[in-house]
Amino acid sequence: MNNTLSYISQNKDRFLNELFDLLRIPSVSTDENYKNDVISAAKAVKNSLEKAGVDKAEICETKGHPVVYAEKIIDPAKPTVVVYGHYDVQPADPVELWDTDPFEPVIKKTETHPEGAIYARGACDDKGQMFMHVKALEAMIQNDELPCNVKFMIEGEEEVGSPSLPEFLNANKEKLSGDVILISDTSMLSKETPSITTGLRGMSYVEVKVTGPNRDLHSGLYGGAVANPINILSRIIADLHDENNHITIPGFYDDVQDLPQEERDAMADAPFDIEEYKKALGIKEVWGEKGYSTLERQSIRPTLDINGIWGGYTKPGAKTIIPSEAHAKISMRLVPNQSPEKITKLIGEHLNNIAPDYVTVDVNYLHGGTPYVSPIDMVEYEAASKAMEQTFNKTPIPLRSGGSIPIVALFEETLKMKSILLGFGLNSDAIHSPNENYGVWNFNRGIETIVHFYDQYSKLKK
Repeated sequence: MNNTLSYISQNKDRFLNELFDLLRIPSVSTDENYKNDVISAAKAVKNSLEKAGVDKAEICETKGHPVVYAEKIIDPAKPTVVVYGHYDVQPADPVELWDTDPFEPVIKKTETHPEGAIYARGACDDKGQMFMHVKALEAMIQNDELPCNVKFMIEGEEEVGSPSLPEFLNANKEKLSGDVILISDTSMLSKETPSITTGLRGMSYVEVKVTGPNRDLHSGLYGGAVANPINILSRIIADLHDENNHITIPGFYDDVQDLPQEERDAMADAPFDIEEYKKALGIKEVWGEKGYSTLERQSIRPTLDINGIWGGYTKPGAKTIIPSEAHAKISMRLVPNQSPEKITKLIGEHLNNIAPDYVTVDVNYLHGGTPYVSPIDMVEYEAASKAMEQTFNKTPIPLRSGGSIPIVALFEETLKMKSILLGFGLNSDAIHSPNENYGVWNFNRGIETIVHFYDQYSKLKK
């Protein structure tokens, strides 16, 4: 692998410049106004894979945004790794909170990243991490050191729940056949303490609409006589957690299985500085379900959060009304054995049961996904662990993540392959937030680790 690693070192500046070109494309999948930009990003990914040296690359149309497929088959008898990633990004809003243009990447030195961090929407989630795989493949092909077959499946709808991917998977099972799915869309504990994500929470995402009177009313003429939907919605939301921050929806925890004590003990042993955590977030104290640590709350326990709430008059100045409607978006992160369909049904029933008669409640399911656990006793995990140890000089810690990649469970169901979640982001990368960033050091180490993974996997997979 020496030639490949030398190639990576010699071309690291070019790699960054090419990533910057991709980051400049505002491929926001949730907003139709960016549809052409999403298509441009798909074309850019296809071109980058072709330049890397794949045998073929194509843009596959779906009912939504396209999937970029590519492959490099060196020998059908050798193991095949299927790389999954996404080229779509979250909206940059609120843009005014960014220190720089979210779609004009810049490198800035920080306390965490003295060698510099890339600031841009998608820098970490997931263009930067996905692009590591393109560059790792290029380096190995250029030096004739690729030891296994590699396929790419890079989609444009991950940030909206991957609605088109199930149909794409079912229609392309043979094309996507392989031995393991490799994904870099997660994080690790720190630059000093590498970790491999072994579990993802699932999700149910709903939008709630509370309706009162049939029109907006004058708050002087009707105030005190007609219920205000915003007041009612606020009260309903407040009642979704009890004094121990336990979710109050009946049946919500029925399928939750507590982690064995030995796994909780191992999680407690993982390096974690609570004071540094609070400092990084600008908070005085942490919050969460009673009886669980911060690491447990954000990974192995289910949650319910309000992602947005609106209604009435919100523009500058005053307008004295009782609004006709109030709205909220709610996401529930789920743990293994919880079903997003069941949880969605439970919250719909609960909100209607607790809503007073003077309003009506509608709950609309937007998207979701099933939780996923990746075993650590398989060859694929061993290869990832050895690869990371080669790069970081430390054995990585297996750790469950609080995030969700809705499609991962479906990969196993449809393609009959396990997934390895080999991510290199940090919790401080501000994904989905203003000033998203990704360390240059992490980007380079990620490329090297992927190279080592291919090498280790080809040796271990017999």
